[in-house]
Amino acid sequence: MTTQDPGPSAIGGIPVPDSKLAREATELVRDLTDDLLYHHSRRVYLFGARHGLDHGLDFDPELLYVGALFHDLGLTEKFRTSQQRFEIDGADEARAFLTARGIPADRARLVWEGIALHTTPEIPHHMAPEVALVTAGVELDVLGIGYAALPAETRDAVVAAHPRPDFKRRILLAFHQGLAHRPQTAFGNVKADVLDRFEDGYTRPNFVRIIEDSAWPE
Repeated sequence: MTTQDPGPSAIGGIPVPDSKLAREATELVRDLTDDLLYHHSRRVYLFGARHGLDHGLDFDPELLYVGALFHDLGLTEKFRTSQQRFEIDGADEARAFLTARGIPADRARLVWEGIALHTTPEIPHHMAPEVALVTAGVELDVLGIGYAALPAETRDAVVAAHPRPDFKRRILLAFHQGLAHRPQTAFGNVKADVLDRFEDGYTRPNFVRIIEDSAWPE
């Protein structure tokens, strides 16, 4: 761990950091998010940490915890006027949170990268464990990737601690609400599918057309 504080508690056999840093992160995110995003973010940590333990990865649980808790912060009301990608909103908040508490810049950058890249398929899995495991947790909780590989008793314990009632519909609604005012930021990642489904009049940007219509004569 990055600080000398009390050891972790556990959910479903998965250790959860209980340091001062982790408690402050929990308090901040709990204040800014509703139950949907809070419980989702905690599950992302738990599923990501379990994936890391199962694969023998050497990761910092505190950094992974902060990355997981902050990963969807850009979808909250605080960022309803932001015009940058919601992933960057959360990444910037996490880095500011960590640096304000004395975490070195290179460690805070890992958390920034984990959040900023969590909607970019495959690439995070080739990066540091603290980056890769945020995506692994998101992929399991949102997309069901790795669902069958997780023991049912672990899955049940996590969901008992952090319920997911009507999760599929509600998380899609949260994505839509967080992106509708900045549709241009969904270009180039999976969130364009959300606006294509739920936003009337949305036109998906086309990379080929952007090249063909650029100001270059040929």
